[in-house]
Amino acid sequence: METVDLTFEEFGTCATPSLIILHGFFASSRNWRKIAEKLAVFFHVYSLNLRNHGSSPHHPVMNYPAMSADLLRFMDEKKIKTASLLGHSMGGKVAMWFALNNADRVDRLIVVDIAPISYTHCFNDLIRALKSLPLSEISNRKQAESWLAPYISELSYRQFLLQNLVLIDKKYCWRINLDIFYHSAPDIIAFPSIKSLKPFTGKVLFLVGAQSSFVTPEDLDASFHEASLNVIEGAGHWVHVQQPAKFLESVEKFLL
Repeated sequence: METVDLTFEEFGTCATPSLIILHGFFASSRNWRKIAEKLAVFFHVYSLNLRNHGSSPHHPVMNYPAMSADLLRFMDEKKIKTASLLGHSMGGKVAMWFALNNADRVDRLIVVDIAPISYTHCFNDLIRALKSLPLSEISNRKQAESWLAPYISELSYRQFLLQNLVLIDKKYCWRINLDIFYHSAPDIIAFPSIKSLKPFTGKVLFLVGAQSSFVTPEDLDASFHEASLNVIEGAGHWVHVQQPAKFLESVEKFLL
């Protein structure tokens, strides 16, 4: 399987245990910077840019086995024997797949607001809206926000997505390859079959938002024997953004 060399942000020192943060779809390491800085008091934190995200290389294949292989390459190249993994949404699925296939490389696992299941929602309309943005006519981000408003009603989500809009040589362009995202989206909402894999016997925390519908107790697969579920009140899918203090308290309590 062809892998890519992931870019990353690093916090803390090698004198502390390793913690790897894996972001969600359309996100990047920058979205986790504040959380990573807080956790760096106790851990040597690596916040990765998964393939096709942030400044990491683009690749036409974007599924969980491929992204897991990228993570293994990263750990091998950095000589990280074992690490705890913290993954949100898509990153949580990468973390789960990695743990099931590389259990000896994982200390503890935190999965944020996602389950090891295939979902039925679709990103097609969202990606089409982003592709429709007339880049040649855009001179500032406010214009881009206004253009997308009829398609993406939530301002904070528009702003999040527009972090992928970059200015190069005085022209706006997408840092991500929207065609790859469009064709890969079915693999992102899905999850490979894990029935033939040995269960992960390490400690696992599923950390979910009370206002989110992504995870129910019934979704916690028997492949994660030592799994616990912690529901954060006042949060939806973006638990670490909406309730950062409660999020950090739960993470630290589980890992320390």
